[in-house]
Amino acid sequence: MSTLNRVQNLYEHWLKDAAVDESTKAELLSIKDQPKEIEDRFYRDLEFGTGGLRGVIGAGTNRMNIYTVGKATQGLAQFLLKTAGANPSVAIAYDSRRQSPEFALETALVLAGNGIKAYVFESLRPTPELSFAVRYLKASAGVVITASHNPPEYNGYKVYGGDGGQLVPHQAEQVIAEIQKVQSFSAVKKLSRQEAEAAGLLKWIGREIDEPYIAAVTAVSRNRELVKRMSPDFRIIYTPLHGAGNSSVRKALAEIGFEQVKVVPEQEQPDENFSTVKSPNPEEREAFHLAIELAKQSDADIIIGTDPDCDRMGAAVKDQNGEYFVLTGNQSGAIMVDYLLGSLKESGQLPKNGVVIKTIVTSEMGAVIAKHYGIDTLNTLTGFKYIGEKMTEFEASGEHQFLFGYEESYGYLAGNYARDKDAVVASMLICEAAAYYKSKGKTLYDVLQELYRRHGYFLERLESRTLKGKDGLEQIQSIMQDWRSNPPADIHGLKVAKIEDFSQGLYGLPKENVLKYTLEDDSWFCLRPSGTEPKIKVYFGVRGDSFQSASDSISALVQTVMARVDA
Repeated sequence: MSTLNRVQNLYEHWLKDAAVDESTKAELLSIKDQPKEIEDRFYRDLEFGTGGLRGVIGAGTNRMNIYTVGKATQGLAQFLLKTAGANPSVAIAYDSRRQSPEFALETALVLAGNGIKAYVFESLRPTPELSFAVRYLKASAGVVITASHNPPEYNGYKVYGGDGGQLVPHQAEQVIAEIQKVQSFSAVKKLSRQEAEAAGLLKWIGREIDEPYIAAVTAVSRNRELVKRMSPDFRIIYTPLHGAGNSSVRKALAEIGFEQVKVVPEQEQPDENFSTVKSPNPEEREAFHLAIELAKQSDADIIIGTDPDCDRMGAAVKDQNGEYFVLTGNQSGAIMVDYLLGSLKESGQLPKNGVVIKTIVTSEMGAVIAKHYGIDTLNTLTGFKYIGEKMTEFEASGEHQFLFGYEESYGYLAGNYARDKDAVVASMLICEAAAYYKSKGKTLYDVLQELYRRHGYFLERLESRTLKGKDGLEQIQSIMQDWRSNPPADIHGLKVAKIEDFSQGLYGLPKENVLKYTLEDDSWFCLRPSGTEPKIKVYFGVRGDSFQSASDSISALVQTVMARVDA
């Protein structure tokens, strides 16, 4: 059967299926004269990757809706009934996106239909609190309904294992195998809300998790007394970017003593349209526009922003001219590594077997700083799930004591209470570091320049190309195949010293479609299709003996590599 015939058959099946509600059918009928749109909605099932589902909200097999969520949950339920022992349970959280509460409830009711207890947060919560909740409740798994910082038309479904970490490939493969056995919507077992609550299979949770979560976050603080001393003259501007972070971030900051915290009023409340920003992403300077205006009015010391599900944190600090400078994820990570390890060393609490964990596309600057303190750094594949996996491994073996984990895409974790990046603890730590250095007459920008002078000028860049739909997916695959089959011998006159093809399962890591090239001067670039967006990402890193030399080097590297990617 041709792809077009298969697509049309699926489309018509949804229109005739008694299990599909009338509003969904009406949505599908509205596109009956749009063959390209029908193809995009039905040419494949929305892919359940290692992180779960993520896609545009709408009707169709390649969309986020209660039917794709129900099918995925039925597969998850079957997996848990086989592997989780007696009385499995699942914790569920959601953010401020469209249909997030509906998808969370659908997940809970399908689990209940399979006899699995669901603990559902009564309102939106940060993703890292879900990771904490899984561990705190000793649940068998967790689910978060979120599409992180994707555009408003997206939502997603992330699955966590019993350790509180996102599923890693070998676990996800087992769940996927179970999902594939669910051949029809009628095979999805489901209770009504009333039935689930009456049977004790749907329990609403909130404050009883919030309070121990905040206690666990604030236990990471290194300098509460200093914070309280500096607080009257230390001003913080915070934006939750219409997401789930507002309450938790403010509670954590207040708990360790920060008093002068202003929230950007236009971005304080949840808003499924993220109406004040092009993208609710603290990686982008534009997301800080309103926060910077407010910071200028109040002469703030630091600006922090968190993404919709509050697992990523971005910060802006004053530069040498008094203008607000948005730190990159690599820069914030390096500052926090130095602050945390320096504080532990100063207090005599730096463990000999301590470890920092980062990803292969994260700057080497943090590793160099860690080495300065005598601490090892471990590299993992991209995705915090791999950092979480190592944390659990070290917790069991005692080989290393986890100190800090981070990735260049604004994800950080300190403390062992969770297994995912946490913008709440990152917000607290970077504000604490800023207050500490202010007590010494420095801004975080000053500290960053000192780190560069001491350890080398590390510069990084990320270039992304968005290639949507079926054609875009094929184009991304073609780009990766071209670089894999025809590797360059040199790049702008520098020999390629090392090629790492992570699809071969290097260094005991899972196989992943990632290519990394290291040049003879230790500069590097890495090609990686996004696992959550229709993008190919190209990461770059260099180290120079001055800002200018590093800047020239990375510009030449980016120009040469992207000319081939875009060809």
